[in-house]
Parts: sequence; structure tokens; C-alpha cells
Amino acid sequence: MKFVKTAFEQLPLGAVKPSGWLKDQLMIQAKGLTGHLEEHWADVGPENGWIGGSGESWERGPYYLDGLLPLAYLLEDERLIAKANRWVEWSLASQQDDGHFGPKRIETVNREVDKKHDWWHYMIMLKVMMQHEEATKDERIVPFLTKFFGYVRRTIEENPLQGWAKTRGAEMLLCLVWLYKRTQDPLLLEVVEIVAKQTTDWSDIFYDFPFWRKVEEWDWTTHVVNVAMGIKTPGVLYELTGDAVLKEAVHRGIDSLMTYHGQAHGMFSGDEWLSGTHPSQGVELCAVVEYMFSMEQLTRIFGDGRFGDILEKVAFNALPAAISPDWTSHQYDQQVNQILCNVAPRSWVNGPDANLFGLEPHFGCCTANMHQGWPKLTSHLWMKDLEGGLAAVSYAPCTVETPVGNGSLAKLAVSGEYPFRDHVSISITLERPETFTVSLRIPSWCTQPEIQVNGAPVNVQTENGYAKINREWASGDGIELTLPMAVNTTSRNLYAVSVERGPLVYVLPVREQWQMVREREKFHDWELYPGSAWKYGLLADTGFEVTEADIPSQPFSADGAPVRITASGQLVKDWKMEGNNAGTPPIHPDCNGQPVAELELIPYGSARLRIGEFPLIGSRKRFKDQ
Repeated sequence: MKFVKTAFEQLPLGAVKPSGWLKDQLMIQAKGLTGHLEEHWADVGPENGWIGGSGESWERGPYYLDGLLPLAYLLEDERLIAKANRWVEWSLASQQDDGHFGPKRIETVNREVDKKHDWWHYMIMLKVMMQHEEATKDERIVPFLTKFFGYVRRTIEENPLQGWAKTRGAEMLLCLVWLYKRTQDPLLLEVVEIVAKQTTDWSDIFYDFPFWRKVEEWDWTTHVVNVAMGIKTPGVLYELTGDAVLKEAVHRGIDSLMTYHGQAHGMFSGDEWLSGTHPSQGVELCAVVEYMFSMEQLTRIFGDGRFGDILEKVAFNALPAAISPDWTSHQYDQQVNQILCNVAPRSWVNGPDANLFGLEPHFGCCTANMHQGWPKLTSHLWMKDLEGGLAAVSYAPCTVETPVGNGSLAKLAVSGEYPFRDHVSISITLERPETFTVSLRIPSWCTQPEIQVNGAPVNVQTENGYAKINREWASGDGIELTLPMAVNTTSRNLYAVSVERGPLVYVLPVREQWQMVREREKFHDWELYPGSAWKYGLLADTGFEVTEADIPSQPFSADGAPVRITASGQLVKDWKMEGNNAGTPPIHPDCNGQPVAELELIPYGSARLRIGEFPLIGSRKRFKDQ
């Protein structure tokens, strides 16, 4: 086994802090479900097994902590830090002489779990412990993990990875590699080899992808969350072997997922299994946050700008769309064309309440797991290269503090309110002048980026999606980056089209009528009904007019959308509802006698009811030539 140098290194939790609209998102999250879930949801409440209770003791506590802990430290919120520490301290204190830790028994409502022994829930807690060590420098964590992996080595061949753990083995490999880099303990390499062999062969699946249509029966390798997590497995193995085929498997897998199951928001469908390209098929919120984490890890390993493109598209569209603007309810499944959120049967495996906005619609995994999305995006906005330089993965507003070059402490302030604006400012403060590289990701949708350093234009070549500026930097230097955002339309299934500008997808918002269907003390359940017409198609020869407004504390709401696009469309008479959903967009829409209407489109993440894939009205040739 040979470790391959990765393109980038992840900065420790806390090195990147949110600012601007992104900090507002984290603060809204802290005031909502993440900051108060323990008091209102028994599954992570005082009786949870991971804090010594007799209740749920499988994945839900660790899932919750995997988002709560980074949120707490990114906001420097002492109340949330105390909440997170309670869980961490219990786990540390629970470790036995043989290295095993955690609850003594498995209590879960999930029927696929062997309640006598399972590895999956430990894998989540390992990720928590890594983040805790990075944020606090707690000297107990490395010995704790070393002792645990001694237990793993002694028992994992007798009790191998099964079920969820088998498909998600890369999560354990991430911790093993993290720990080996700190200790060089050869025993860890033995465990790495065993875990790698026991993990589902995702490289084979993604290299020659066999799932070409909507899946109708249970399979571990078509479960949408497993797929979203599994896509990074070839990358994790690449770090261990350097086999180029593994890198190719990742790219072939993403291509296939988007060809056969891709949707406008950057995700592939899955309600519960891979479900094709129809815009009324759902995608699970757990898959959204796990796919984001996979893209963050693939960026670290390969340094390919493509993964940053995907990360941004999913984070800025699919993530906020599935959560209420005040972070007091969420969906299990979201739809690109979502005209109605109510308790009703739909053409998916999940239950009739899966697209409600509520505390625990359909199943509680997303209630526990959704919290990692914004915090982990924040902590991965910037990374280090292997020569003391910095790499920008995304330009959401933040501050970065880390040593660069030969050790000079650098502070970067990233402003500009991207992705709602196309201009990014990066100001640099340094202890002393230092030579190092700043790698700026240039999104694939941007054809004419402009870069200035201290007011002077810089011409650089983009390689692997990054423009690299190597020079001696001094305190007070500044980078101005402009990423012009043209409005583009993409032809999708049956000539339906989606509208994009930069990393944001734009949709026709449908007026939302929120009706409470279950009242609780704080986190209620809601059905959403349409208060305006939804069945509009887009004219092939439409123009697009962009208008901008001030960016509020919550830009991901219908009223607060800070960018709007005006386009032309017509009502489509023969676009029907099918099975409580917007039906298939007509391939030849009937608009006879319908006046041309001015449609105001807003970002996908700002609309909870919306049309995101429009029937195309008029010449397809004109459309393709745009």
C-alpha cells in the first residue's frame, strides 16, 4: 500500500469562519432545528443512548452531532459548544479496556440493522471526533481513536462490515488515514486493508454503471444516500493506491448518474432508490448533504474544479430548498417541479408524507443528518496545497486564518456575496511578506473570468479548473475576481428546459399557502398548497432580464430572493397533474390562444413550490443555438 499525495489538504475546523449571508444561514440554523432539536425530538433527547440513556442508540445521535459540533465552533457559540461537549465527553468516558466505546446495545427503528453488532454508527462518531480534535486540540482524541482501532483490528474479521457499514466503509477509511498521518502506526495500515476489502466495490459500479432507469426494488447499491456517499470511495482508495482507474471511475460514475438520474439542482434522484430523470421524482435530504461531503473530499484528493462546481450547485440550490427559511421544518424528499406538498401517495417508495415540511416527515434520518450541510461547506470553502499555498473551493463570504509559505500567519477576508453577485474581493493580511500560491477555482460555467491583484490585471491559465497566482504577497494585498454570470438554458428530459445563471438554478415560484397539519411546541408539520398557476412553459426565443436587490439575512425565501430573472412564457393547457404531482412536461405543449406572459424567476433555493423544468415552446433549433 502506498499513500499518494493529495492535491489539497483540508484546513482544521475553525480555520475558515463564515461571514455575510453564510454566517446568517448558520445563525438561523442555530436558532432553529439544530440549536434546539434535543429539547423537542426524543430521538436525540436526554434518553439517547449516546449520552447514556435507554433510547435510540444507533445513528441518530452521531448524525446530529456531526452537524451540531462544527456549527457550534464555527459560530463560537458557547451554548452549542456545551451541548456538543456533553456527547463527546460521554463517548470518551465510555471507552472500555479493549478499545470499544459507545452504547452497550443498539436501539433503532431501522429494520435492516443487526442489533447484535454493527459498525456504521461508530463511523459517524469517528468523523465527530476528528472535527472535535481539530477545533480544540484535545490531546485525548488520538489515543482514544488508536485504542478503538486496536479493537477493530481484533474483531472486524470475525464481525465484518455488513449492510449500511459495508456500503459506507469509506467513512471509516477517512478516519484511519487521518489518524495514520498523525501517528504512523503500522497497525492502522492493516485495518485499512481489511476495511477496503470489506467495503462495497463502488469503483466497479461507477466505472461501468448498470442502473440506467428508475429502480423498482431494494438494493444497497441503488439506495440514494449510499450512492451519494459511495461516489467518494474510489477517491479514498486512490489516496491509498494511486490507481488511475479509480479516478476515472469517479468521473464516469458522476457522468452516468447525471445522464440516467440527473436533475436540474445538480443532484440525482432518489426517493428512496435511484429514480430516473423525471422532475417530479424526489431526492432525499440525507443524499444532498452526503453528496456535498463527498464532493468536499474529492476536491481535497484530486484538486479538480469539477467537484467544486458540483458542490456549489447542490449547496446553493438543493440544500436550502428542502428546509424552511426559518429552519423549523424540512422535507424528506424535494422535487424540482414541486407544486404541492401534502399527505398523498406519489410514484416513489417513500411514504405519503415524505414531501411535507415538518419535524420528522417519513423517517427521522434526515431530521438527524441535515445539520452538517452548511457547517461542512463552510469549513471546506478553502484548502491548503502541499507547498504552503491556499486554494479557493468556493467564494461564499468567509474569513480564513492559517499559516502559509514558510509559516507566516495569513488572514484572508472573502466578501462580495457570491453566488448572488459575480464579483469577489479577497483581502490579505500577513505577519510578514511571503511567497506562496493562491489557486482560484474558475467555474466551468464562466468563460471570461477577470482577475486583478492590487488593481492590476493578471493573466493566468486555468488548469484542472484552477487559476494559480504565485508571487510574494504582503499584508494589504488584495485580489479582485469577477466571474461574469450569463443566463443559460439546459435541455433536459423530453426537451424540458432549466434556467441557470452562475451556480444558481432559477425557477418559477408558485405562491405558497402553508397549512399546519400538526402543531407542536416549536417544530410543526406543514402542507403547502399552490396559490398561483404553475403550468407555464418557456418560449424558446425568450430574452432574459436580470434584476438585483439587496441581500437580506435570509436570501433563500420567496420574498427575500435577491436576484430575479424575467422571461417570457405561456400557459400550457395540456400539462396535467399525475399522481399528486406535476405531470411529465409535454413534449409538444398546447398553448393555443394563450397570451405571452412575463414570468419572474427566482433562485431554486428560494422557492418551496416551483417549476424548475419547463416545457419548451417554439423552435428547438433556436433553443439549441442560444
